[in-house]
Amino acid sequence: MKEGIIPFNYKGEKYETYYKVFGDLENRTRRPVIAVHGGPGLVHQVMLPLADLAASHSIPVIFYDQIGNGRSSRLRGKPAEFFTIDLFLDEFENLLAHFGIADEYDLLGHSWGGILGAELAVRRQPKGLKHLVLSDSLASVELWGKSVMQLLTTLPKEVQEGMAAGPSDRKRYREALRQFHAKYGCLVQPTPEEIEYSMDQVYGEDGDPTVANAPILAGWSIIDRLHLVNVPTFVINGRKDIAQDFVVAPFFEGIRKVKWVTLDRSSHTPFFEEDRERYMQLVSDFFRLEA
Repeated sequence: MKEGIIPFNYKGEKYETYYKVFGDLENRTRRPVIAVHGGPGLVHQVMLPLADLAASHSIPVIFYDQIGNGRSSRLRGKPAEFFTIDLFLDEFENLLAHFGIADEYDLLGHSWGGILGAELAVRRQPKGLKHLVLSDSLASVELWGKSVMQLLTTLPKEVQEGMAAGPSDRKRYREALRQFHAKYGCLVQPTPEEIEYSMDQVYGEDGDPTVANAPILAGWSIIDRLHLVNVPTFVINGRKDIAQDFVVAPFFEGIRKVKWVTLDRSSHTPFFEEDRERYMQLVSDFFRLEA
C-alpha cells in the first residue's frame, strides 16, 4: 500500500487531496480503478474492502478522501455554495493527472460517489473512462428520499423521530442512523469499524458536517441526462438496499450500454457483506469487457 498527498489548485486557492493505492500502478497488467466514496462528507475507509480487487484480481485500486473530508483539506467556514458537483469533478480529474492515468481508467462510485461517476460521464465526456460502476447509487434525490421514508416505516418510532430531527441533534441523529443502517446500510453486525469510523467523521462528537450539510444535491436528478452516458455501465444494488430497485432503475432504463445485478444477501454495502466475494468477481469480470 502507498499513500500520499496531491496538490489541488481550485479557483486560485491551494488544497490537498489524500490518496491511498493498493496494487502496482507502475507495472500493472490491468487497468486501474478509482474508488469514489459516498456521502457527501464520508471518507475512503467506507470502501476499503475494494482492496480485494488488487489482492485477488491484480487490479490497482486508488482510494482518496474527497476535499473537505478525512485527511484531505478540511474546509470549515467555507460558504455552502463553494461545494458543487464540479468542484469534486475537478478534484477527480486532478487526481487522474497526478497519476498519469487520464487516458485509461475505470471508476467505481458508491452511493454519492456513483452520482459523481455519472455526472463525470455526462458533463465531462472523458475519453479515458472505460467502465463505470454505479454501486448502490441513486438517479435522483427524490427517489432516494422516497426510499428512505418508506424504509423508516419499518423501524421503531424513536428511530423515525431521530432521523426526522436531523443533524442538529447530532447524538440522537447518529444513533438513529446507526439503527437505520444496521437494517439497510450494512447487514454485518457489529458494524465494521471502517463504516463506523467513516460515519463518525461526519456525525460523531468531533465530526465535521461541513460538506454533508451543504445543499449540493438539492433537487438533483440525472434521469433526463442519462442518454449522454456513453461508457459501459454496471449498476449494482442489494436486495435490502436503501438504493431500492426503483431508485436505480432509471440507470438501467436510460443508459445505452448497461447491465444491472441485485445481490440477494446484501444491503447498501455489498462489498462488506455476504456477497463480498461475488461482488469482486462481478466487478472484475465487468472491467474485462471490451470498452
